[in-house]
Amino acid sequence: MTLAPPSDLTIAMAIAGAALATYSLRLGGLLLAERLPKNGGFKRFMETLPGTILLALVAPGIFSAGMLGAVAALATALCAWKTKNLLLAMIVGMVIVAAGRLFLKLA
Repeated sequence: MTLAPPSDLTIAMAIAGAALATYSLRLGGLLLAERLPKNGGFKRFMETLPGTILLALVAPGIFSAGMLGAVAALATALCAWKTKNLLLAMIVGMVIVAAGRLFLKLA
């Protein structure tokens, strides 16, 4: 059974629906932000949220890269801690991964 190609109206409605969903979530967040507590445990939770999200995004890549990923992540963390320069720390991690892949023929 073959499917009919979508019409221009179907594509436009899909785009409009996605835009409506995206902007309604953003507007809902802005409207809800004024009602959220500005102190206490919730404030601490909101302050730590960006770091936990970053870790959740980065950790799978570290684990999938194996030992090379672990070495690069450790070097990146140490460089960031010692120098307080995140750009330099990212460059260190990328150079370690690139060199490992080039010279050690790893993933």
